[in-house]
Amino acid sequence: MTKPNKSAIAGRARLTFAELVKSIRAVHDNLAAQAGRAVNIALTMRNWLIGCYIAEYELRGADRAKYGSELFAKLSVELETSNVSACGKRQLYQYLRFYQVYPQILRSLPAQFQLLLPDGGGAKSGKVRSLTAQSQVFKKGFLQQVSYTHIEQLVAIDDKHKRAFYEAECVQGGWSVRELRRQIASLYFERSGLSRDRKKLAALARRGAEKSEPRLNIRDPYIFEFLGLKPREVMGESHLEDQLLDRLQEFLLELGHGFCFESRQKRILIGDTHGFVDLVFYHRVLKCHVLIELKLEEFSHENIGQLNTYVTWYRKNVMAKGDNPPVGILLCAKKDHALAEYALAGMDNKLFVSKYQLHLPKREQLKRVIERRLRARSPA
Repeated sequence: MTKPNKSAIAGRARLTFAELVKSIRAVHDNLAAQAGRAVNIALTMRNWLIGCYIAEYELRGADRAKYGSELFAKLSVELETSNVSACGKRQLYQYLRFYQVYPQILRSLPAQFQLLLPDGGGAKSGKVRSLTAQSQVFKKGFLQQVSYTHIEQLVAIDDKHKRAFYEAECVQGGWSVRELRRQIASLYFERSGLSRDRKKLAALARRGAEKSEPRLNIRDPYIFEFLGLKPREVMGESHLEDQLLDRLQEFLLELGHGFCFESRQKRILIGDTHGFVDLVFYHRVLKCHVLIELKLEEFSHENIGQLNTYVTWYRKNVMAKGDNPPVGILLCAKKDHALAEYALAGMDNKLFVSKYQLHLPKREQLKRVIERRLRARSPA
């Protein structure tokens, strides 16, 4: 057994307080980064393996003819009943697509994941399509450097050369998911092909690029569902925002006008984008959902546009037969000023004024609740 180095121990004993704080922070950041990477890789491999099993079933399933085109819908229902998270019909299609686009992941599977491969099929026997140039990115630790949400954006690209381009740029530039989306939307690949000075274009693209955090974001919606966490545990609300939402929740329930609390930080999926509605109530008198969004900033049209999108989504996906259209309430707060606005999502404004405001709190009431809380936090 190797004896500890006395000089090293002595050196550590002479740490200053500032060095102590710095050392503990370094240990924390290093191990948190390792934990984040481990969780992300597990989630990514979980989704790839789900796609692998679906592909194997579609090819060799003993009773596959029984389900046919209904396979994904029925599988989604069964998995939801079994408390398997993030396995909606659309997501299952994405996992299958992930497996089909990246068969080369098989070659980089750690031993513990290889044990989870389906038996008897092409997966374990290694009968996958020939590797492409993309495999070079995987050899360089691609899965360790990007989240599954990055991969979701890449899988949506049909052209394999274009996809390989964004893979390489994403890894080299350390892009965040938002930056990857922005670069794809800006046609960076196409502009690069037309550019006379590609190196200069690449330097310009990377100079203003938004970087990923060293630690992969555990607050990624896929990851916290995978870990069985509740949105409120991971959304990282500020203390002020949390207090304001608590007060609003209490205030609306105390009104006694029919508000029934339904959800907080309600996650919804719109296309490829996840949204979180701060508070959701069902109003038993108006027979409609009431969505409330709080922004600790000045009012902007982007805020009301976001809330209107949520209201529209609820109207299309949640509103039941006999319900009235949902209503959105936007509250913006900055220092001692508050503003309340309503999102109607296509409702007749006269109907809203004559009927809905009989039971919904008036703008002035909501503003007073916010401003009282803001003043309570201000120094005397």
